[in-house]
Amino acid sequence: MASCSATSATLLSSTPKALSSTNPISQTLTIPKSFNGLRKPLKSQPSRSISLTSRSHSRRTTSFVVKASVSNELPLVGNIAPDFEAEAVFDQEFIKVKLSEYIGKKYVVLFFYPLDFTFVCPTEITAFSDRHAEFEQLNTEILGVSVDSVFSHLAWVQTDRKSGGLGDLKYPLISDVTKSISKSFGVLIPDQGIALRGLFIIDKEGVIQHSTINNLAIGRSVDETKRTLQALQYVQDNPDEVCPAGWKPGEKSMKPDPKLSKEYFSAI
Repeated sequence: MASCSATSATLLSSTPKALSSTNPISQTLTIPKSFNGLRKPLKSQPSRSISLTSRSHSRRTTSFVVKASVSNELPLVGNIAPDFEAEAVFDQEFIKVKLSEYIGKKYVVLFFYPLDFTFVCPTEITAFSDRHAEFEQLNTEILGVSVDSVFSHLAWVQTDRKSGGLGDLKYPLISDVTKSISKSFGVLIPDQGIALRGLFIIDKEGVIQHSTINNLAIGRSVDETKRTLQALQYVQDNPDEVCPAGWKPGEKSMKPDPKLSKEYFSAI
C-alpha cells in the first residue's frame, strides 16, 4: 500500500462547535483494499465518446482527436472555478468555507488529497502550512480538501506530527463527504470514492489559471506551486509579456511576438 496524501475571519464565516478537551475524538480508519497508491483505469467511461476516422482498433474505432460527449463539459483552466460551500476545520473549530467569497480579494491554491491518516498526504499538508506566510505575502489563501468528515480532519489535526498527524495548520481543511467538490473539479476516482492529487490556482476573478493532477503515490512541490503562482501574477500585472520555462521573479520575461521575442532568445 503506497501513499495517500488562514485567512481572516472576514473570509471564513465561522460556525464553531464546542470542542471538549476532556472528550477527545478517536477513530479507526479502514483503507479500502483498492487503495494501492495508483489510480487504476476504469473498465468503462460512458460519459465520453471517442470518434476517429484515421485508424481502426480491433475492439473500437480510435482517433487522435478526443472530444467530451457532454456539451457543457468544459476544460477547467480558463473557466470560472466551480463554487462550493462546505464545512471545514480551522484552528480546531468547525467553520464554513465558500469559495466565491474569495473573489475580488485573494488568489486561492485549492488542493485535493485522497484520505486522512495516510502517508504522502501529511507531508504535503504540513509543507503548505509551514510556508503559508509566503503565500500570504502573495495575497493567496490555501485550502485543502478531502472526502473525509470534519471529525476526521479534527482528529488528525489533534494528532502530533511525530505520530503521523498534522498538528495545528495555518489554513482550513475542507470536508467533501458528498464528493461533489472533487467531482466538479474532475479529480474524483469513481470506483474508489477518493480524489486524485489535484491542485488548482484560482485568480482573484475566480478563474482557474493552473491545474495539475498527480496519481495517488506522487506528492506535489510547494516550490513549484509558488513559482507558478508568481508567474501567473506577473503576466496578469504585465499582460504584454509571457514567462518562459522555469521563470522566477527577477528573471527575464518574453514578448509574445515573432520579432520582439528575439530579444529574449538572443540573451540566453
